[in-house]
Amino acid sequence: MNVLDTLFERGFIEKTTHDEDLRRFLSKGSAPCYIGFDPTASSLHIGSLVPIMSLAHMQRHGHQPIALVGGGTGLVGDPSGKTEMRQLLTEEEVNKNVLGLKKQLSRFINFSGDKALLLNNADWLTKIEYIPFLRDIGRHFSVNRMVKAESYKVRLESEEGLNFIEFNYMLLQAYDFLELCKQNNCRIQMGGSDQWGNIVAGIDLIRRVRQQTAYGITFPLITTSSGVKMGKTAKGAVWLDPERTSPYEYYQYWINTDDRDIARFIALFTFLPMEEVNEVEKLTGADLNSAKGVLAFEATKLAHGNDAAVKAYQGAKSMFGTRMVSKEIFPSSTIPRELETDTSDKSTGDIPCSDFTVAQLKEGIPAFKLFNRVGLSKSGGAARRLIEQGGAYINGRRVEVFDCMINMNDIEDMAILLRAGKKRYHKIVIKK
Repeated sequence: MNVLDTLFERGFIEKTTHDEDLRRFLSKGSAPCYIGFDPTASSLHIGSLVPIMSLAHMQRHGHQPIALVGGGTGLVGDPSGKTEMRQLLTEEEVNKNVLGLKKQLSRFINFSGDKALLLNNADWLTKIEYIPFLRDIGRHFSVNRMVKAESYKVRLESEEGLNFIEFNYMLLQAYDFLELCKQNNCRIQMGGSDQWGNIVAGIDLIRRVRQQTAYGITFPLITTSSGVKMGKTAKGAVWLDPERTSPYEYYQYWINTDDRDIARFIALFTFLPMEEVNEVEKLTGADLNSAKGVLAFEATKLAHGNDAAVKAYQGAKSMFGTRMVSKEIFPSSTIPRELETDTSDKSTGDIPCSDFTVAQLKEGIPAFKLFNRVGLSKSGGAARRLIEQGGAYINGRRVEVFDCMINMNDIEDMAILLRAGKKRYHKIVIKK
């Protein structure tokens, strides 16, 4: 099967250029392809999973993925999708972030033996000489056409406007494509729908400078059925870095998927075969919840490894009594399916924990302050509202008064288990 068929079938593609030519090009053999990643943070988040998974699918079909980290463009800032100027980074900040991104990308893509490449556009962009760049590259760009690009139009109409640094961004991204075409024979660029104008500019530049045909693929913006952007929660972004979002919290994000999104998200964010994904439409009730468990397990396994996924699964099982997943539901999944033989195990798996000493609890801590301190609420006021609305629990007991004192009398088996709402837990481990 052509990789385009796979990407279309699984819901990755919004637009392509040169549709039939692109299909033929991908059928001829290994084709390098690239996606740019913004190094403004040391971690990617769930919103980056569609481009990451698309590169992984390309590799599985024999093509060479190139993950291009924008070490150079990160020093300028991309106006796409922004109504105000992005914060400019220092070279040291960018280099630190690049290391974090490679570690996360390596979970999904095999970089050994040049099977995939991680490149940094700072290697060529920081060496550009201004006058030769204007003569050789800038002359191919029409300002009239540039200002019609959606990324520029939004900024031009904003109160802050578009500054000259950002105006250069399209030229730099197009130059990246040209440089990768020269160095790596890369003639395919992929990216989010907001990158369409930049991708087309690169295709046009390659045609003008090298007289070669290059190709573009864009992905749709993924939102939940309720209209929320992927990865957005009350606590903020869901990160791929386990230090920012623990594997258990990551697992819980997926387990809370809306029923209407299960099949679509399994197709996008796992490698489970589509013939199994299509069976989701026939599932109801408890079997549909089992499918959510499969999504959560497989997504967590990809991002954090099998051991972390098993721990997160066990943590959820101990808290919520997760039903065993039948072998008939996603038989290709490696989610644990063993029968329960020992119900005495009270392990909380990978549930977020904090260490407290006996001395800290001797005088007691008001409940609302404790919930805020461990991150189950954003502020003391939010913790008060949570308690007053009946959504706070300690060791399974509802907290009735927001300022009741939590002390040594609440310790059970050298721990205190806090819960906010139905599914957010935090375990306090007591140290002597």
